[in-house]
Amino acid sequence: MTLLPLYIDPGTGSMLFSILIAAVATISFGARALWIKLRVVFSGKKAGNLSKDLDSKPYVIYNEGNQYWNNFKPVCDEFEKRKIELTYYTSAKNDPCFEMNYEFVKPEFIGEGNIAFAKLNMLSAGFVLMTTPGLHVYQLKRSKKVKHYSHILHAPSDATLYRLFGLDFFDSVLLSGNHQIEDIRYLEKQRGIKEKDLVIVGCPYLDTLKEKINKIEPEINHTFTVLVSPSWGASALLTKYGEKLLDPLVSTGWNIIVRPHPQSKKSESEMLNRLTEKYKDYKNLVWDYERDNIYSMKKADIMISDFSGIIFDYTFLCEKPVMYVSANMDLKPYDAYDLPDEGKNIWSFRILSEIGIELQEKQFGNIKEIIQNISDNKELSEKRRKIKQEAWMNEGLAGKLVADYMISTINC
Repeated sequence: MTLLPLYIDPGTGSMLFSILIAAVATISFGARALWIKLRVVFSGKKAGNLSKDLDSKPYVIYNEGNQYWNNFKPVCDEFEKRKIELTYYTSAKNDPCFEMNYEFVKPEFIGEGNIAFAKLNMLSAGFVLMTTPGLHVYQLKRSKKVKHYSHILHAPSDATLYRLFGLDFFDSVLLSGNHQIEDIRYLEKQRGIKEKDLVIVGCPYLDTLKEKINKIEPEINHTFTVLVSPSWGASALLTKYGEKLLDPLVSTGWNIIVRPHPQSKKSESEMLNRLTEKYKDYKNLVWDYERDNIYSMKKADIMISDFSGIIFDYTFLCEKPVMYVSANMDLKPYDAYDLPDEGKNIWSFRILSEIGIELQEKQFGNIKEIIQNISDNKELSEKRRKIKQEAWMNEGLAGKLVADYMISTINC
């Protein structure tokens, strides 16, 4: 009898490999937990005390990727300044934290994906801070040995643009402004879940970027530059329009910078590869994959985006005009869909029309003329300043306020 070769498609193979890795990691950490329990039995000590002696860490940050370092740097700086030990777990091998030479902030690479989650799921700690949503929804579970889980937003936009139940199982959410409170409270009431602490601390990553962008020297021989910086997914700018937008832009002769969302490289590589190949011979179009967006923002005279939070980065840090393409974003997979009117009137969508200029698909063909005729009038500028004060509160103080909250929560 002839045996047919066994074929496993790449997607299934990747899933099976993830399961295997997660199983190995879980067994590894499970064995460690068993060893602790055995020590309890033979030492006669109480489990809680021994666990605290061996495992418990008062303050922990988890960083899932390099793109979130700017959010945590002000907090790490504050703990270092106060000489309080902070455990910094990261899933980025080249996390900038390793280069900071901190004495009291202890960085440690704990692997990626399921390997990292296996360690975090058995963590013993007082306070755990992260930008990762979906706690206790997907692979990342709440550990019974953690007193307090806190999520810090990494955009000054809506807190409901996470996938469903993204914030539900945290003990607190650290906000950038008052505008984020109402929707979280609505979802808590609607879903019958416990109210979280909602603390307005500001936006630490904007504090970091402001400090960096102010140090960048302006270009000497500047050419008019357009920054295309979309979100990712089926409703996002590059995915939905691609060449329809880029063709007329490169034909303007202006410098065009395309900065895809970091997730696009993982989830939409085929689309990016196609566009990169098509425009490889255009000298006035460049692709930006740098960790920090400030270098492209500093060069740009105008930004074109969709529903991406980078609109607010650009508006608040550079105070220049922004154009947005209404992509009719499908909110069904997001928390916002459970808001009144299926989230169609969330803060970000309402504010876009106040701080930006809508660009419609039918206008792509004469985009050069449209951009040239944009008037960055005084009224638009004043609206941007007003929205900035509303959405980016406690400017420059976020690191201090986050540290204050972490310490006071454990000490109470």
